[in-house]
Amino acid sequence: MNRLFALWESTVGKKVAMAVTGIVMVLFLISHVISNVLIFKDPRHLDTYAAWLRSLGPLLWLVRLVLLASVVIHVLAAWQLTRRAHAARPVAYRAHELQVAGYAERTMRWGGVLLVVFIVFHILHFTTGTLHPDFHPGEVGRNVIVGMAVTPVAIFYLVAMLALALHLWHGVWSVFQTVGLSHPAWNRSRKALAVGLAVLIAGGFATIPIAALAGWLR
Repeated sequence: MNRLFALWESTVGKKVAMAVTGIVMVLFLISHVISNVLIFKDPRHLDTYAAWLRSLGPLLWLVRLVLLASVVIHVLAAWQLTRRAHAARPVAYRAHELQVAGYAERTMRWGGVLLVVFIVFHILHFTTGTLHPDFHPGEVGRNVIVGMAVTPVAIFYLVAMLALALHLWHGVWSVFQTVGLSHPAWNRSRKALAVGLAVLIAGGFATIPIAALAGWLR
């Protein structure tokens, strides 16, 4: 336990924690987007999928606890690393050199805050139905179509997906360096994987509010 605490207290340990929890969340997002796009085939497929998840009982709650712990650890580590970076450089640089991959990196902090807000809203919107205009328990497909048909909500989802895309781009790119798998020969593959996951996951989610606003979902 002392070694784990010492590792957590180190900068390297916090970066490793962010990498591991980030991988857990990316795996969840892959499964989540695959299940969500079933709405284009038939909205009732989402009802069936949700019913299957609920049938897992304690296992579903275990997965939820792992995801919740991953989010908390990820956010906490990011916040602490940001504080350390500010403490190490109390005076900002007078000039910044803009780089191609730098934009995604510079948006990580505000994008992360936006995503935390989005997660809370998303749970209240589609899980509890607290913020849904006409929530029907168990009718997941219908709830998604009705909820996304509200223009401000759909726009918020799209903005959040843009933040997610940038977060995934930089996060997936940097995780290889964190776990010691960085090499110039692999940079092209790292970039392709980072961009590919960002486009497929965030883009997949974004198609749903776009389709709802356009009236393509029935």
